[in-house]
Amino acid sequence: MQWVAQMTVKRFIAGAVCPRCAEMDKILAYQKDGINYRKCVSCEYADEMQALEPSELATRVTPKIKVEQSVQPLKFYRAPKKNED
Repeated sequence: MQWVAQMTVKRFIAGAVCPRCAEMDKILAYQKDGINYRKCVSCEYADEMQALEPSELATRVTPKIKVEQSVQPLKFYRAPKKNED
């Protein structure tokens, strides 16, 4: 029987700052047993990364309340002719 070693791929997160020691570019991100983790290589700080659901940014054109709009036919009338007296 052959054993295959599974390596955990660890990647540095560019621009990330450690919450404990405030060092920049020292955070590794990796996945273990389907859970995402981060770890600082300077101070050994480690925790589980919480995945946040992406949401739409609120802007002045973002509708706040979704309103159902009904479709209505439009009737166009010809403008009446002007009487010249």
